[in-house]
Amino acid sequence: MNVVVVGSGIAGLTAALHAAEAGHRVTLATKGALGDGCTGYAQGGVAGVYGPHDSAEQHAADTITAGAGLSDVDAVEVLVRGAADRIAELITRGVAFDRDVDGRLLLGHEAAHSHARIVHAGGDATGTAISRVLVASVRGGSRIGVVEHAMLIDLIVAGDTVRGIRLLVDGVIDVLDADAVILATGGAGCLYAHTTNPEGTTGDGIAAAIRAGAAVSDLEFVQFHPTVLSMGSPFLISEAVRGEGATLVDDAGRRFVFDTHPDGELAPRDVVSRAIARRAAEQGAPVRLDATMLGAGRLSRRFPTIDRVTRERGLDWSTRPVPITPAAHYLMGGVQTDLDGRTTLRGLYAVGEVARTGVHGANRLASNSLLEGAVFGARAASALGDPWREWQAAAPPRQVAAPVAAHASFERAALQHLMWDRVGLLRDTHGLETTLGTVRAWAAAATTPTTVCEHEDANLLLLAEATASAALSRVDPVGAHYREPAPAPLLEAV
Repeated sequence: MNVVVVGSGIAGLTAALHAAEAGHRVTLATKGALGDGCTGYAQGGVAGVYGPHDSAEQHAADTITAGAGLSDVDAVEVLVRGAADRIAELITRGVAFDRDVDGRLLLGHEAAHSHARIVHAGGDATGTAISRVLVASVRGGSRIGVVEHAMLIDLIVAGDTVRGIRLLVDGVIDVLDADAVILATGGAGCLYAHTTNPEGTTGDGIAAAIRAGAAVSDLEFVQFHPTVLSMGSPFLISEAVRGEGATLVDDAGRRFVFDTHPDGELAPRDVVSRAIARRAAEQGAPVRLDATMLGAGRLSRRFPTIDRVTRERGLDWSTRPVPITPAAHYLMGGVQTDLDGRTTLRGLYAVGEVARTGVHGANRLASNSLLEGAVFGARAASALGDPWREWQAAAPPRQVAAPVAAHASFERAALQHLMWDRVGLLRDTHGLETTLGTVRAWAAAATTPTTVCEHEDANLLLLAEATASAALSRVDPVGAHYREPAPAPLLEAV
């Protein structure tokens, strides 16, 4: 088969390598340089190596609990049962996960995990280590064609089948024909004013899939990472720091998250993020992460990247708490797939953050993202030679009617701040309706895109409308989707 993979994070690189090793002709197209994207930013690690008192069943239970009970049980089973093989594969390919003096893998503990089960590399440089190894594997004799600095514009669809993609390369439209296309383009963090995602994470794959008619779902479930350094450009401080014992404190030095959840700083991410946002608003100043109890030596050994960046910004986190804020981090929804990455369009697969496999439910468990990319990237590649299996997607959310705003002057920053304020951590009906009307006005006034920036803006507008509409459709708060309750109706006087 002639296979095109779009995206070069862990999901895309894994899918491309497995497809090539199975004998398929593979071309990998990526928006930036090979290996750019969110994988290289991942600090915490990969969940799924089980200690003597842990099990796949407990990993699955933690995943479902963190997902607020909305995870697809079969998808979770595939994830946790595939963990050992995929981690072993990464080791075989050359990823040097951290080990103790006896050579055993070191296992980290993160929020909402019942056990220490996260393998990591370079302390807090897991994503970089994985990306470097997989990129080297793609470049080194795998016979995978690579097209870099190529933005996905659209899918080519003939009848009900995807036949290739259109790319924008150096200002020129290029076409790659394919028997199968695997989307691995990541999420859409750039919808928001504050995000851990790199520039260019504009939801290109999800937008292309929507335009082509593929089913998408759960776009209202956007995960905000609780602890992002709020001095300078956004820089994520790993969940693993709190797993090692760091705490969150307000201006009075009080650990306030216990007011919201009995697990305090190790509660699910949505709970911690909302607690931080509320406390920061109440005190009119950032909340702080206190890691001083860990000491300078331990912080520099276990978290060398974070230690270096904080010091470069004039902060000594070994002696004083550092200011943090939540930021958009991960999209749980996306293009609907079955357990092998098939979408509702024949010939189109989706893996990694671009996909809605059902694993994460309403809130992703920490360190399940790299695992998902590896597990489902491999499964999609293995399914390429099989006869296409039709499957039933979940019903899409209803499209919500909203008035179109009177103004139509669009700037990306204005969209990002609107989404942050109205479709972020705390939502209400009025804010969602206002957002939907404004976004539709901007989209109606848009011209046909020609440049990379214009195509990105078009994708962000499409996803902003889909996200706000999905959030309006889901009335009850759950997981990462929190809606303030509507005011009770006034009773008429008798």
